Amino acid sequence: MEAYCVKCRKKVAMQNGKEETLKNGRRAMKGKCPACGTTLCRILGNK
Repeated sequence: MEAYCVKCRKKVAMQNGKEETLKNGRRAMKGKCPACGTTLCRILGNK
């Protein structure tokens, strides 16, 4: 899955992506940027 890396300022393919539930109940994919190692977060739909 792709996500925007704020540090690299471009869309990158997420490494080690895991689906998590945020505090407000929304689903999100969290992983790492392959270039710089920054944590990436992409919000998914509710279903």
